[in-house]
Amino acid sequence: MDIGVIGVWAFFDAMPADDTAAFAQRVENWGYGTLWIPEATGREALASSSHLLSSTTKLNIATGIANIYARDAMTMAAGRNTLAEQSGGRFLLGIGVSHRPLVQGMRGHDYSKPLSYMRNYLDKMENAPYTSLSASEPAPIVIGALHPKMLKLAADRTQGAHPYLVPPEHTAFARETMGPDAWICTEQKVLFETDATKARATARQAVAMYLGLPNYRRSLERFGYSGDDFENMGSNRLIDAIVAWGDEDAIRTRIKAHQDAGATHVCVQTIHPDNSPLPDERILDALAPG
Repeated sequence: MDIGVIGVWAFFDAMPADDTAAFAQRVENWGYGTLWIPEATGREALASSSHLLSSTTKLNIATGIANIYARDAMTMAAGRNTLAEQSGGRFLLGIGVSHRPLVQGMRGHDYSKPLSYMRNYLDKMENAPYTSLSASEPAPIVIGALHPKMLKLAADRTQGAHPYLVPPEHTAFARETMGPDAWICTEQKVLFETDATKARATARQAVAMYLGLPNYRRSLERFGYSGDDFENMGSNRLIDAIVAWGDEDAIRTRIKAHQDAGATHVCVQTIHPDNSPLPDERILDALAPG
């Protein structure tokens, strides 16, 4: 699978299903290699992937990420195989442990040992029976990983990692941890706004929910961000590190920083200047590989 060096990461919950298909077609026509979709409290990721794959012809669809507590390993393996075969090899399965509030709080599952759970889950996926026709090659798997042990597990057992809400320093850290061959598919939030005050205010609204989650906070603390940086919806220093704002050149510079640090693929997630939940297609058009 050629995922391309740059892809698109987008929330679709505010879009009707037909509009998500039309958006995926535009992403494909712009020349991006891969479209990434999330799974949290909205649409189910594998069903949405099927819809988008059936609406496109060349574009890869990736889950970023499918929650491993949301379905057992046999079901995840079957979904992986089904979508790879139906799409002719255009499906990329990103899986992850999500976060304690979503897993233990909302779903009622035990979140005490997420690393062990992921390791055992991969074992069960590998050994799951599947008696239907299969694609010529299985869909690649990447793990939503931030910390050293999960990054190492991703390199050892899967195609690579899908880090989220990280500065380029994390990409360099991930590359050092994972070695030269693993995929590092880094998500990067971008905002077309050159006014610093407006850009940071909008960015804070977009990232506020993430800064309260321990997995992200511990990841950012590794690179020198401390208590004050997480107060009042994020310091300027922290916001500037995790959101690339400015003109096209400034955004391209941040993408290149991740690439220079070792990213295989950078997933661009737009933040709309008016706080709309829809993608800002101006950025995607400007950055389009095609």
